[in-house]
Amino acid sequence: MLLPLSKSRPNSDRLQLAPCGLVLSLLLLATVPAVGQDGSIVNQSLLFSNASLLQPPMGTNQFGPDELPLTTVTEQPPVTESPTQQYFDMDQYLDSHPHISAPCEPWSWHLLPDGLIYKSYLAGAKESRLSAHIIHETDHYALWDATLGGRVGIWRYGNSSRINPEGFQVDVEGSAQVRLDIQNNVDVQAVDFRGGMPLTYGIGQHRFKFAYYHLSSHLGDEFLIENPTYPRLNFARDVFVLGHSFYWTEKLRLYSEVGWAFYTDVSEPWEFQFGIDWAPTRPTGWAGEPFFAINGHLREELNFGGNLTVQTGWAWVGDENSHLLRAGLHYFNGGSSQFSFYQEHEQQLGFGLWYDY
Repeated sequence: MLLPLSKSRPNSDRLQLAPCGLVLSLLLLATVPAVGQDGSIVNQSLLFSNASLLQPPMGTNQFGPDELPLTTVTEQPPVTESPTQQYFDMDQYLDSHPHISAPCEPWSWHLLPDGLIYKSYLAGAKESRLSAHIIHETDHYALWDATLGGRVGIWRYGNSSRINPEGFQVDVEGSAQVRLDIQNNVDVQAVDFRGGMPLTYGIGQHRFKFAYYHLSSHLGDEFLIENPTYPRLNFARDVFVLGHSFYWTEKLRLYSEVGWAFYTDVSEPWEFQFGIDWAPTRPTGWAGEPFFAINGHLREELNFGGNLTVQTGWAWVGDENSHLLRAGLHYFNGGSSQFSFYQEHEQQLGFGLWYDY
């Protein structure tokens, strides 16, 4: 409050009242609204309250009590390239492990499926397939052994894979296994006829077969004309077969089977087979891949002797199917592969072509 100055007061009193006027002026300035650059009135309390938002939280202020905090735009943290996400390639795994099937593939019915669950033995002398051997036999200069036939699937309850089929499958087989004498006008020496129906089952690395087949042997007319005193044998057998094969790897298979004939003529009931096949199972392209096969066949009519067959060479698997074509060397030692001459010992060496469906 300003008090009036009397004339009777000395000059020293006027000097003492000056600070009071300065204080009042400052208080008045604090209550006057601030004017912005554009002429608008800005509430100073709002201005200062907004400025307080720029202050860091309590306890973290890095500025002094009389300093206003400055806001700075900080750089975003550098974006580093994330590591490649690891994933499991099921297709690649299944391609490299044919004995394992995709668990998500349901089994269903398939008519005339492509591929065999239980494949024919590569070096099996009496398997139904298409084949031809030009061989040198110890008692003959040159013979032509050929098999005209094959084995195919009729229906399957299982997956649809042609490379690694699994499930139950019924096949049919049939073939004429003929021997021609090249030196004597390519005369027919003998023919073995075979027909059968295998029931097969496959899961994982294992394959099982229960089959029936009939086999009968017949001498050729030209051979009988040239050898009228040769005994004509009606070699025949109707056989039940139980077999098992195991895929040690994708290409390597071990197998064995036992056969019992419920009807025989000349032959005896029991027979046993075992062996190893090593061959490609996937499309090979034109380059192909090597193969190797060995088969042992023991028969009761030979006092459980028999024959040993070894084959090796090059193989091709089709791009559009699972058919297998082979070409290579053929070696056979033991009782004749033509059962009309079953008591004769043969040693064969030659070149062969084989085709399996």
